Amino acid sequence: MKPLASRFLLILSLSGSCWAQVSPVDQLYQQSLAATCANCHGTNGKGLPNQSIPLISQLSSEELLAQLLAYKSGTRPGTLMPQLAKGYTDAQLESIANQLGKKP
Repeated sequence: MKPLASRFLLILSLSGSCWAQVSPVDQLYQQSLAATCANCHGTNGKGLPNQSIPLISQLSSEELLAQLLAYKSGTRPGTLMPQLAKGYTDAQLESIANQLGKKP
């Protein structure tokens, strides 16, 4: 392999590892999206005492995302959640699910 080509491949492989990392600003943005759920679902989705609102921290990220997308598409009925979910992009809903879903 030519020296220039090998350097190019090295740069690509090193820069690829940077893409997987989330910047502090992006992390803060993702946390702020998830924090909007705290008004009803409590801090980190752990619920509020004596409420009928689901404890979303008990769901995996995948389960939570599926529910949020179902609210957004209208396939799952609800009072406020269908309206709220429609205000987010699918990527934002995925970020919320990743922040609040139960970690393995």
